[in-house]
Amino acid sequence: MVMASSRWRRNVGNVRGFVGSCLGGVRGATGIASWAVAGTLAYFLWVKPARDLKKQQEERAALAAASDPYRYIEKRKPIPDPQETGLIYGKKKDAKKMDD
Repeated sequence: MVMASSRWRRNVGNVRGFVGSCLGGVRGATGIASWAVAGTLAYFLWVKPARDLKKQQEERAALAAASDPYRYIEKRKPIPDPQETGLIYGKKKDAKKMDD
């Protein structure tokens, strides 16, 4: 029983050491506070502005699309065809011209 508890304590110590090393070696409440401050700054300096910019671009695109109701929008894709061009409305190449 004594061996199992010492092994358990050693494993907990190893995990704590690993987590402490991953956090830059800072321990205790000051380490957690510094990571919270760093995460908050990263969010407000990088993540939030990127999300806001993407949202503004989507709103502009939606507004531009709604402003012109007669704008042509492609709704169907061309049907694949065994021709060399790959499209039904494409021009087929002449095999005779290629042989000459």
